[in-house]
Amino acid sequence: MRDHIKIIGILWIVFGVFYLCLALFAFLVFFGVAQIPNLDIEPGLLRLIGIIASTFLGLIALPQIFGGLGLVQHKEWARILMLVVSFLSLFHVPFGTALGIYSLVILFNPETVRLFQGSAPTPAPPAPPK
Repeated sequence: MRDHIKIIGILWIVFGVFYLCLALFAFLVFFGVAQIPNLDIEPGLLRLIGIIASTFLGLIALPQIFGGLGLVQHKEWARILMLVVSFLSLFHVPFGTALGIYSLVILFNPETVRLFQGSAPTPAPPAPPK
């Protein structure tokens, strides 16, 4: 199960970095288009759209990256965060859906819950007969 958790953590980090690259790309595109002379659209509006779009994409990416790093380190807060992020990513067809389903199946597994809570079951010693 530890391998699955590590894989999920790495995949979420990669997914988050992809969103950060997408945010940078959106920022550069909108600011670049705003530099075109004699454009019918106000350059200030294009810059504002670029800032809003890149901020939105960056805010989506940060929980994915931090949660993925936390999963790799087996932090309980990261498991909870990634359950929420996984549920929300189900709407990002097809890759977000696949990663979300995989994450939900692994993170809801009872063995994973015990691993993150640090309460691995230890058998109680038998009581001595009296």
